[in-house]
Amino acid sequence: MAQHTEGRKAKVVVTDYLSDDLEPERSVLGSVATVEALGARSEEELVGRIEEADALLVYHYIVLTAGTIDRLRKCRIIVRCGAGYDNVDVRRAAERGIPVANVPDYGTEEVADSAFGMILSLTRGISLANSSLRAGGSSWDHRVVVPLHRLRGRTIGIVGLGRIGTAVARRALASGMDVLFYDPYKPSGYDKALGIRRAETLEELLRSSYVVTLHCPATDETRGMIDRKALRTMPEGSFLVNTARGAIVDPEALLEALESGHLAGAAIDVLDKEPPPDDHPLVRAWRDPSHPAHHRLIINPHSAFYSEEAFREMRTKGALHCLRALRGEAVRDIVNM
Repeated sequence: MAQHTEGRKAKVVVTDYLSDDLEPERSVLGSVATVEALGARSEEELVGRIEEADALLVYHYIVLTAGTIDRLRKCRIIVRCGAGYDNVDVRRAAERGIPVANVPDYGTEEVADSAFGMILSLTRGISLANSSLRAGGSSWDHRVVVPLHRLRGRTIGIVGLGRIGTAVARRALASGMDVLFYDPYKPSGYDKALGIRRAETLEELLRSSYVVTLHCPATDETRGMIDRKALRTMPEGSFLVNTARGAIVDPEALLEALESGHLAGAAIDVLDKEPPPDDHPLVRAWRDPSHPAHHRLIINPHSAFYSEEAFREMRTKGALHCLRALRGEAVRDIVNM
């Protein structure tokens, strides 16, 4: 694409999520572009507001479908401010000649720390003890969390060995866990380099793991992957952690596994609908003191990525993608070209 026209400031639009002064974006783009935040909560709210944008910064509250992309007249780049980009029709953007970039590395440490923190909270009964004692009626001793098992030597199954999955593997190794991963797209040798084991099938990983933690994108292949059959394949008394994408796990199936006691607990940072409606089955059960999920399910509001440092890094890198595109320079982390 041609370099941005001299003398005219470009227009960069932040479609959703942000509502502050946009200082990180303006510190990068201020000399070449105006930056505007729309605060949209649905795609319909973008109509008439993005058509003349030279670049879009997109978060996770909205979806950019082909219809919206087709209305973009001057857009040089769409940046998904985050690692996942399943809420952008990247294929249609490519057909229109619009590159889509993501920011894949900004929260690697934060998500890995969150996932492993959830693993420790579940397997050591930390959340269960806190929740049960607060509700009253539980004895003030270790019996509130019986049975627990030593984590060292237990098998952790990591689904998806990308940046975050690898970071979780390193944390698990440091804790003395037996690390098993399933990632059919990872070339041979990563298991040897890290000192971990590869599962040839998802079923093998699920059947063998005391804890399963998800670190794969939401694709046609992975949506609904953790369903009733998958959860029944996991050993009785095992745990599930999801800091990846809500669509990977069937919420009704997860609820049934917690109700039956087949899963000893679960921790999720992501849901299939965000923010979830009040009648979302998992949220409703989690809030119900009489339901097993009330004490054995941890829910966080899609916050695993967050630290002050990671959030600014994500915003700055997203703005830098825009800056390079507007200047006609090569852009990193393009996912659709």
